[in-house]
Amino acid sequence: MRVLSRNLLHLVRSHAARGAAATGGVRGHQTAPREAATPLVPNEPAAPKVLTAVPGPASGRHLKDLSEIQESNAVSLFVDYERSLGNYLVDADGNTLLDVFMQISSLPLGYNHPDLLNILNDPSNVKVFINSSSRLLPSPTWPMKLRSSLLRQIYLLFHLLHAYLLPGRLGVYRGSGEALQLGGVVALTSDVFQMAPKGLKHICTMACGSCSNENAFKAIYIWYRTKERGGSVDFTQEDIDSCMGNQAPGVPPTPASFHGAFHGRTMGCLATTHSKPIHKMDIPSLDWPIARFPLYKYPLEEHVRENQEEDRRCLEQVEELIHKYNSLGKPVAGIVVEPIQSEGGDNHASPQFFQQLQQIGKRTGAALLIDEVQTGGGPTGKIWCHEHFDLPEAPDIVTFSKKMLTGGYFCKEEFRPPQGYRICNTWMGDPSKVLMLKEVLNVINRDRLLDNVNETGDVLYKGLATLEQRFPQHINSLRGRNRGTYIAFDGNTGAKRDAIIGKLKQQGVHTGGCGDKTLRLRPALIFQPHHAHIFLDKLETVLTGL
Repeated sequence: MRVLSRNLLHLVRSHAARGAAATGGVRGHQTAPREAATPLVPNEPAAPKVLTAVPGPASGRHLKDLSEIQESNAVSLFVDYERSLGNYLVDADGNTLLDVFMQISSLPLGYNHPDLLNILNDPSNVKVFINSSSRLLPSPTWPMKLRSSLLRQIYLLFHLLHAYLLPGRLGVYRGSGEALQLGGVVALTSDVFQMAPKGLKHICTMACGSCSNENAFKAIYIWYRTKERGGSVDFTQEDIDSCMGNQAPGVPPTPASFHGAFHGRTMGCLATTHSKPIHKMDIPSLDWPIARFPLYKYPLEEHVRENQEEDRRCLEQVEELIHKYNSLGKPVAGIVVEPIQSEGGDNHASPQFFQQLQQIGKRTGAALLIDEVQTGGGPTGKIWCHEHFDLPEAPDIVTFSKKMLTGGYFCKEEFRPPQGYRICNTWMGDPSKVLMLKEVLNVINRDRLLDNVNETGDVLYKGLATLEQRFPQHINSLRGRNRGTYIAFDGNTGAKRDAIIGKLKQQGVHTGGCGDKTLRLRPALIFQPHHAHIFLDKLETVLTGL
């Protein structure tokens, strides 16, 4: 039984009043449609406003200044973070841009969200920001902070009933949900919204995506070698001596990765990254197995047989590579994969591909690590993209960062190292970011942001499908249906994609590319249908003028 706050009670009552007139639904649940032009962030700009070229002269001056002291070839423009709000970025020249890229998918609630700003009104929270604690000296409140954020469970409302169904008492319903009676209204909750991936109860916090993956790889190696030692946590002298010289048996296992993958830029992560040559050029790497990731033909419904065959070829190669490396004395301890290859070009694979990939890991003794650094936190319409795959059991490890504000990984218990200091650095994450994440989860729940992502994603996808049909000479291969706002399409060439991105900036829309010719959308969770229509209108203008 749960008792809801007054604020949530107000939400329930408002929802009930709107629900009586609701005629549509989001993902199968009858819910009231949102007011079309009411932003979730008060005082957000109503539309883009372009005053200069983008980037403008002020950005140019700042870039010249920065370039004198720091390599800055990747800088796009300079942002006025005081004035940016919600879905809108204001640049140094005063241009107001609708941001559908959000710092490469890293801002869950957009710019300067009032609920996040309010965190600093509490003096005890300010001290959390000031006094970053090391892994060796955590605060007594650290376990509570983890349980109230990364390991949190939230009950989400999906249906409202009148009180006469459960008269005169607090209702308790166990099964598909739970009933809550509040001031004459009973709310039937959905299954628990669990922040941690289902089946993963253990967590290790980190500071960024690369260090999350790097240390998750280490957890897999330690697990694998502990298995080989029959579960013993003691090391032989040979292990001790060989590891100090980078030799087996002290350091033998390898992970398998995929062409097109991006897992970070630290040494181990870079060895599993294969998206762009510029990421890897001149950096020494490791002989680890690399398999083909499915590259589908679109539209999917017109290429079912070809794409199924693509799945089969890729899975067959994964298993062959694992057996090959095992036979060479380079045992494959884990399979590292993104649920959607993001930097590599927004490459999707079917649920069946991931289900069979997990089974290959089971057969060969390799762990399955799903890298949700870019996909985690809700942009696909679920907190975790791999939830779309209906895996028979949880992955062994799930890494995260970006929209989660802090980095880290969830894992099964057997992937916790049996000794201290084996996965350790000074900070091991940032308590201030965990504090912010807790508030982000409150907003996701209160404002039904996963519903919003799915609703807005439908608007985006349908609008883009129409534009793809109208402008086949410019864009193709739309993908991301039923994946929230995590949507992408290709330009007919890389130059065409770049031209679209550049011209969208002049129309007041900031977006980004990936792969060789893909334009990807990475808006915040507060990106609503009316924002989608603004984007679609601007894109139509650009495509018409090409």
